[in-house]
Amino acid sequence: MMEKLGNPEQGVWLREMIEREIGRPVTALMPVEIGGSNALLSVIWAVHAGLPVLDADGMGRALPEVQMVSMNVAGTPATPAVAVDEHGRELVFQDMDAVWLEHASRAAVVALGGFFALVDYVLTGAQARRAAIKGSVARALRIGQVLADAPRDRIRALLDHLDGRVVITGKVSDIERQTTGGLVRGQALIDGVGADRDRLVRVEIQNENLVALEEGHVLASVPDIITLLDTQTGDVIFTDTVRYGQRVTLVALPSPDIWRTPEGLAVAGPRAFGYDFDYEPLEACLPSSASEVAL
Repeated sequence: MMEKLGNPEQGVWLREMIEREIGRPVTALMPVEIGGSNALLSVIWAVHAGLPVLDADGMGRALPEVQMVSMNVAGTPATPAVAVDEHGRELVFQDMDAVWLEHASRAAVVALGGFFALVDYVLTGAQARRAAIKGSVARALRIGQVLADAPRDRIRALLDHLDGRVVITGKVSDIERQTTGGLVRGQALIDGVGADRDRLVRVEIQNENLVALEEGHVLASVPDIITLLDTQTGDVIFTDTVRYGQRVTLVALPSPDIWRTPEGLAVAGPRAFGYDFDYEPLEACLPSSASEVAL
C-alpha cells in the first residue's frame, strides 16, 4: 500500500456489489480488524458509501488471514463475498468456507497487484451482536487519547492503560523480510540496551508479529498482541517499516477473550500458524508489570 494507492470510491462499489449479491440494502459497515490500515480504510469507505461504522470489529487486533476472525469462530458464513480493486475490477466469491476464501482471495490479490478491498461475512444486526468484538473502535480512540495526554513517557502510559508488558528495549540489529504468496514473512532481531543489555530477542513475522523468542524460549505469541514501538516517540513501527538500527521497545498486550478459547486458538493460535507449541497467556510468559521497566 506504500506503492499502490487505493481509491475512496471502492466503498461505493463494494456497497453496490454486495447489495446485488444479497438482494437487500446494506445499513452499516464494520472493519474486519481494528489493527493496521483496515480500521481507517473502513472509515474512508463508509464516508463515501454513505454508511455508519459500527463500534466493533472481527479481531480486536490485527491478524493476516481471512479465516482468523471472530465471525468465523461464531460460525458465520464467509461468503458471498465481493472484492474490487482501485480500477473498479470486480470479483465475486460464492460457496466457499473461510479457509477456501482465504486461498482464493489471496491468489486474486496477488494477481491484481497486491491490494484490493474485500467484503465478506455479511451479518444481520443480531448476528453482529453475537459474532463481532464490540467496542473496539471506541477502544482505539481511547488509546489515541491516552497517548495524546501522556506528559512524557507515552509507552508507560499506554502499557498501564492496556495492562501490557515490555518484552525488551533495544535496537534492531537485523531484519529479514520477503513477500511470498501475498504475505510478508520474515524475522527481526532486537539487541537489548540498558537494563536489557546482553539479551537478544527474535520476532517472527507473517504480516503481523507472531512470536517473540529468546534463546528458544517463547516470551509472547499469537493470539496475544506483539507490537514494536519507537522508544523515543511511542509510535508504532509496522512490520513493513522495521529498519536496521531503529531504537525500539517491543511490547506485548493481552488478546481479546475470544482468542483464548479453544475455538479461538484453533483459528488463530500458534499451531494455526504452523508452530509446534501450545499457547501460553502473556501473563504467564511475562509476569512482570510495565511499571518495573526503565525506558
